[in-house]
Amino acid sequence: MDCGEEVRVETAPYCCSTCDGGEVTGHCLVLQNRKTRSLSTSSAGCSSEYRRTQSLHGPSPVTTFGPKACMLQNPHAVMHIQDPASQRLTWNKPPRSVLVIKKIRDASLLEPFKELCIFLTEVKNMAVYVEQKVLEDPAISGDENFGAITKKFCTFREDLDDISNRVDFIICLGGDGTLLYASSLFQESVPPVMAFHLGSLGFLTPLKFDTYQSQVTQIIEGNTAIVLRSRLKVRVFKENWDKKARVDENGIILTNGDMDSCRKPLQYQVLNEVVVDRGPSSYLSNVDLFLDGHLITTVQGDGVIVSTPTGSTAYAVAAGASMIHPNVPAIMITPICPHSLSFRPIVVPAGVELKIMLSRDARNTAWVSFDGRKRQEICHGDSITITTSCFPVPSICFRDPVNDWFESLAQCLHWNVRKKQNYLEEEF
Repeated sequence: MDCGEEVRVETAPYCCSTCDGGEVTGHCLVLQNRKTRSLSTSSAGCSSEYRRTQSLHGPSPVTTFGPKACMLQNPHAVMHIQDPASQRLTWNKPPRSVLVIKKIRDASLLEPFKELCIFLTEVKNMAVYVEQKVLEDPAISGDENFGAITKKFCTFREDLDDISNRVDFIICLGGDGTLLYASSLFQESVPPVMAFHLGSLGFLTPLKFDTYQSQVTQIIEGNTAIVLRSRLKVRVFKENWDKKARVDENGIILTNGDMDSCRKPLQYQVLNEVVVDRGPSSYLSNVDLFLDGHLITTVQGDGVIVSTPTGSTAYAVAAGASMIHPNVPAIMITPICPHSLSFRPIVVPAGVELKIMLSRDARNTAWVSFDGRKRQEICHGDSITITTSCFPVPSICFRDPVNDWFESLAQCLHWNVRKKQNYLEEEF
């Protein structure tokens, strides 16, 4: 095959492994690649495990989002990677349930939250899921007029209740943190996410709440633009598991007691970044970085950031990294204050596997956090493996993935804002 030859992919729908590629059901629908140079598409929806294939472009993302949503088929896909502007959402069945995530301890969101929930339950007749701690807010629990609506809610508690197969789509009210929190609730397939800008920065929340009724209606009807925000699949292996891990009220993982059940690795789905730093120690962080089993460098500095393209505009850009569009299949590695003039941020293919370990001669331990949460200590012999996840976050766009991203760069980060140079008049 010539390099200049266009490779087109024949796509055919199939349901799942139990159907053997036969009849397509309404509940489970993905795209199957008949001809491709890189990846095979995993079946989604009916299998608990997904095969992750490596290539230049990384793993093929699962294109079913929650129990009813999936990617609209594109028969003209080239190398099974769609044009970002052509990524659109469709439904196998009409959505009937929605998860509403509200920023905690923000009084300004109480009225939008109540207004939205009334619209979803009374007008759209949707089953609304709300986290239990949101309803414990005195401003909500003490509102007698709103009490009749809250009785219709389905409630859940983080880390205790599994809602992964109950929610058709998600609505976030707040800032970028609400989208990160929504991602953390789903360790596999993530339902489509509508993120309304009601926070401070709003880089990841392109929708305006003023027109929420028409926008929600459009989502329910389907065929809207989405951007697939890739996530990182992270596993933490502990060398000494003779102590049971537990999390305190600040999200820091501590150790206490004996428990054999903690021997399996801790696993996380990360939307922004994995941060390894020196913690409270005054010494340099000294960690080895491996790529596909090969030692590529030793990080000596305050730490290292491993981020997705979505996370490239978060902590990474503050540490000097470039900004990457979410549709670019890549992983970014950014040192934090390296004690070296030549250590620059690098971008590696999404298909690689990274491993981070303490160097043998490191003077102190390191600490790791995942999207700013689940912070824990990394000791000698422990390791962190990082790959691109097969489960992206399908985020609803205001216009399309390209225009939304550049709009966020301009409005939120004031990218390339400069006073215009004066015109030089010609001399006669």
